[in-house]
Amino acid sequence: MKAWDGFRREDRDPEADRSETMAAIEEAGIDLDPARPGGHRDEADGHTHDDALPHDHPHPHVTSEPGHSPVIGIVGAGAVGTALGVALSRGGWPVHAVASRDPARRERFRQLVEGARQFAEATALVEEVELIILAVPDDAIAGVAAGLRMYSGQAMVHTSGLLEADVLQPAMAAGTQIGSFHPLVAFADTERAVAALHGATIAIEGDDQLAALLARMAEVVGGQAVRLVPGAKAAYHAAAVLAAGGFIALLDAIAELGRVAGLDEAGSLAIYGPLIEQTLGNARALGIRTALTGPMTRDDRGTLEAHLAALRRHAPDVLPLYAAAAEREIALAEARGALTPEASESLRSLLASAV
Repeated sequence: MKAWDGFRREDRDPEADRSETMAAIEEAGIDLDPARPGGHRDEADGHTHDDALPHDHPHPHVTSEPGHSPVIGIVGAGAVGTALGVALSRGGWPVHAVASRDPARRERFRQLVEGARQFAEATALVEEVELIILAVPDDAIAGVAAGLRMYSGQAMVHTSGLLEADVLQPAMAAGTQIGSFHPLVAFADTERAVAALHGATIAIEGDDQLAALLARMAEVVGGQAVRLVPGAKAAYHAAAVLAAGGFIALLDAIAELGRVAGLDEAGSLAIYGPLIEQTLGNARALGIRTALTGPMTRDDRGTLEAHLAALRRHAPDVLPLYAAAAEREIALAEARGALTPEASESLRSLLASAV
């Protein structure tokens, strides 16, 4: 990959390296610069060209200077791509281009990220950048990557917390790198997400060289890079979904029960929010297991029966969620010695009969 900020090898003869590398590539039958329909190749590079054809260069000519940030292009102008574009730009790493098939999203990105060129197709963006960030939905990443082909010296990363970096392999060519860059942030609003990046955990993947670049990129947006254990991304992402979407589902259930007590959504958040914050503080200070409170820690069968009856009567949709959480609470209480095995079994039987 092209050297960024000190990655160049100054202690070797570049021409010797190039000769050895090209010989190995030719022996392997790899074409680093395949001709494209309507394209031309530079004679200065030892390639031929046809002046009658459109000047569609088969390699990018926009490159960064040593010691500077890479030339960045973002594919996807949705919530994640736009927030990253804003954060990178404000952090001093300009975004050169954005690609999105949605004109309104492209225009909004342009308004928020000064100087970014707009493209409807990702293939055009690839021609102009060094670091390609795929900020598209998880299910679209493989398809987008399969439709692109990188050039030597380029890197591509996706922003999925679930998928491994190897989903990008179809876009690879000799001398390219792939990785991932997943900020553990809820991207519901651009400005809130940009602010939340400060202090956020950002999971990265890539070889040592690319990982070093991504760690610096994490610092630029205010985050802290971490490298996960190989094969752990699905579990990591499932935990993130519980912490974000799962928590919102829990809040919605709390608000539904609050309506039974005459509270609107704001009222429920005002009343139960401090309890949530206190519980989180206890978990941080004491540990999760020790922070557990409530009827499941006291073998309070009567309270559990009353809760289940109220749920059946007023909020039957919340009952499975309550029961699932209660099952986990019982296991925690038993593990810390607050419940005997017999008490745990009695509470589980009550839950099973209610669900």
